[in-house]
Amino acid sequence: MLTKRIIPCLDVKDGRVVKGVQFQGLRDAGDPVELASYYDQEGADELVFLDISASHEGRETMVDVVERTAGRISIPFTVGGGINSVEDMKRILRAGADKVSLNTAALRSPQLVKEGAAFFGSQCIVVAIDAKWDEQAQDWYVYTHGGRNRVEKTVLAWAQEAEELGAGEILLTSMDADGEKTGFNLKLNRWISENVKIPVIASGGAGRKEDFYPVFTEGKADAALAASIVHFKETTVGEVKDELRRQGVEVR
Repeated sequence: MLTKRIIPCLDVKDGRVVKGVQFQGLRDAGDPVELASYYDQEGADELVFLDISASHEGRETMVDVVERTAGRISIPFTVGGGINSVEDMKRILRAGADKVSLNTAALRSPQLVKEGAAFFGSQCIVVAIDAKWDEQAQDWYVYTHGGRNRVEKTVLAWAQEAEELGAGEILLTSMDADGEKTGFNLKLNRWISENVKIPVIASGGAGRKEDFYPVFTEGKADAALAASIVHFKETTVGEVKDELRRQGVEVR
């Protein structure tokens, strides 16, 4: 088993970290630069920043946050939200990010994934997929704009297309599980992980340190995101890793 990664996720709105349930009811969780520094010291493998107020002002705020964060941490970090062009990618990567995450923009213009991978390398390009189960169709479908708009494309079809276009990783969020703290969506993660060759980062549903073992073993994910449970100090990255080691999972 390859080494599994634990990645705190910071949703940034107007320069502050926030967290909600199924993308609604946001609570303030602190200063992004201070939290990033804390997670670096705690042993996080990477960080993800998602700018959820990605207006023009939001993007400018995010560049400032990225620059200040880059000077404080030694682990890789990914930035997403409002990245609509190769120029936007350049701006974020120059500010100090190691990877960019594309969601709505990649669906609107799949060529952007290809261009980004060609220019910066696949290792820099993460395609984020917000997935929701459709009971009638018995399949997962892709959503955009923070989970508001459904795309008539299954999650698997889009994940495989993103891989072909040159994405280096898939950041897979179960909207059904997001913020619910009832555990990761194991079926969804396994379904995608077994059908693409690039790493899948599981997101949505972590509620306790014990939730990470099954997403790596049953869910076959390569990495897992944590947000509210670490932001609000319900557990720590260190405790999550200790639990995984106890169960025989390789972690850094």
